[in-house]
Amino acid sequence: METTSRVGAQGAGAAEVSPDTAQSGPGSRRSVDGYLLASFPWYGLDEAYSGPRWLMQVGAAADGTVEHGSTGHGEEPTLRGERVDPGAEKRRFAVVVTVASRPVRRSADGTGVLEATSVSSAAWLAGSGLLSCTWPAQMERALRQDWLDQQTALAWELADHLDEPAWSTLSLPVDGAPTEFRYRESEYGWVLAGSAEGVHLGAYGRGMSAYGMGFSVIKDIAGYTV
Repeated sequence: METTSRVGAQGAGAAEVSPDTAQSGPGSRRSVDGYLLASFPWYGLDEAYSGPRWLMQVGAAADGTVEHGSTGHGEEPTLRGERVDPGAEKRRFAVVVTVASRPVRRSADGTGVLEATSVSSAAWLAGSGLLSCTWPAQMERALRQDWLDQQTALAWELADHLDEPAWSTLSLPVDGAPTEFRYRESEYGWVLAGSAEGVHLGAYGRGMSAYGMGFSVIKDIAGYTV
């Protein structure tokens, strides 16, 4: 991904992701068209989940190649910067992030090299996604940016050190096969990251337990609510 970001600037093995894309939330959802342009499969919660499903946003490189995107499940959370929602902290949701597995490659304009994507890429996108909809609304406006900067830096550091004690191991089914994920909880929600066939998977949520969840390829992405 060809825009500069904290991940691209500092993270060996992590995808380059723009801050706007990394922190996309429900309020910045797009049509299904971008999802249909992807060369990789999209993932969501498996058929055991019977609740609402909705599209969020895809992230693309400078040449238009779709690199990652998210699908939502449950009650849509309030995006940071939107009107304060008194019931925001009670909303139950889980978002699945799919990141194309990419090797080290040259940028579209041929002037540089893009780092390979990795599980850390998925962990970063999931962590920053959680921040986009769980910021403390009761905090004074003047302090919010400082809080966001601090938490974004922490999300990056955690994503780049998945083998450290802040993360535990959680085995969840992906297309029916047990798959190992790195998992962590905080006061704002939970984040996990792992890999599947040809992609890296991240997820984040609040109010819906990650334990017992399963993931599968989305057979009809157009079936998600736009």
